Amino acid sequence: MDIQLFNTLTRKKEVFAPIKKGEVGLYCCGPTVYNYAHIGNLRAYLFEDVLVRMFKYNQFKITHVMNITDVGHLTSDADEGEDKMLKGAKREGKTVYEIADHYTKAFFNDTEQLNILHPNVTPKATEHIKQMIVLVKRLEENGLTYVAGGNVYFDTSKFPKYGELARLKLDELKEGARVDKDPNKKNPTDFVLWFTKSKFTDQEMKWDSPWGTGYPGWHIECSAMSMEYLGEQFDIHCGGIDHIPVHHTNEIAQSEGATGKKWVNIWMHNEFLVDEKGKMAKSAGAFLTLSVLKEKGYDPLVYRYFTLGTSYRKPLMLSYDALDGAKNAFENLKKKIIELQKESSEAKKGSEKKFEQYSKDFLAAINDDLNTPKALALLWDVLKDNELKSETKYYLVLDFDRVLGFGLDKVKEEKIDIPDEIKAIAEKRSEARKKKDWGASDQLRDELRKKGWVIEDTKEGYELKKG
Repeated sequence: MDIQLFNTLTRKKEVFAPIKKGEVGLYCCGPTVYNYAHIGNLRAYLFEDVLVRMFKYNQFKITHVMNITDVGHLTSDADEGEDKMLKGAKREGKTVYEIADHYTKAFFNDTEQLNILHPNVTPKATEHIKQMIVLVKRLEENGLTYVAGGNVYFDTSKFPKYGELARLKLDELKEGARVDKDPNKKNPTDFVLWFTKSKFTDQEMKWDSPWGTGYPGWHIECSAMSMEYLGEQFDIHCGGIDHIPVHHTNEIAQSEGATGKKWVNIWMHNEFLVDEKGKMAKSAGAFLTLSVLKEKGYDPLVYRYFTLGTSYRKPLMLSYDALDGAKNAFENLKKKIIELQKESSEAKKGSEKKFEQYSKDFLAAINDDLNTPKALALLWDVLKDNELKSETKYYLVLDFDRVLGFGLDKVKEEKIDIPDEIKAIAEKRSEARKKKDWGASDQLRDELRKKGWVIEDTKEGYELKKG
């Protein structure tokens, strides 16, 4: 079955055609490790995780590369503002290296809790300075750079395709440009490939280069590291939509300017997580992290479930009501899994007519530009289908979860130690219900609630849970 993916470059869905048969080269823009990732950041990595899982489900061999930006990323994508790593170091009174190490570990702790598969390669910018310098030298040899104010710039006027990804109207940009922000630029869209000490006198991370002691621009990092591990041409590049107008546009210019050939076949971008104030961003001050969600009673996998309910290409509106809905749905899903486990000791492929259809429909959904809302709906259709055997349902659910990534194979019934006093009250209530003494039944239920227990009636009798 064909895999269709929406290509930002062409603004349409395209049938995926790998450069190497049966293989996928995927590069994803990773975190700038100067602070905790907020849950808006994490939406990108959840979308990319589903993409990876989809390819694995389709039996592709995938090489997934995600960089760690631990140097030089400014607060503006357009070479303006304060250095993010330096900002983090000043905020916490640590070295930039300590900041990078701490927040890199924090990031991967978050992704692990979200059941995100670890990329095959996670290169750090600080460990690939040599590759960046080599790439800048190639651009220099091709006549695409100039030096001004001590910094090396990419000359966008010499790259005719500049702005193609973002559909930029360069004439309009030039007319309305605020060139006073960087008087060294020949064109408002030019960008820095290498900063020297002239940019920040207190910059801690510096390296020798042919242009002087300094550090790389943010954009050159991704080009150098992706080509180091995936080659000069690869299949897919991912990131958030905020990367389209500047970061990814600049990546294309410098990569294709250096090699003289097409760099990436398909560009995929996820939309923002938004609330009533708009896009979630660290620059706005307070931001919501995964740890805060946990403190508010939401399992990280509830957030995963929440994000998969909306297409990655649509804005995702955040509210606690919506999270509560996802929480209830996810808890019900786990209950259903436990029920299936009780009804069947193992998962088996079914012989029912509907089995093959469910499998085909699920594959069609995920291969249609990662249609996770439809995939989730099919999961629930399976669970509600009385024509399927329990072992067949269990098989399909676990099979679908290879892509959805909820870790349903690890769901187990929690064994709760119930005090004898609570058991006695529950038994009294059970006897009252048998006698249809509803008043006593309600009174005993309220007594249990006051003691921190919730009783739920079942076909077999009742179930006690911590309230």
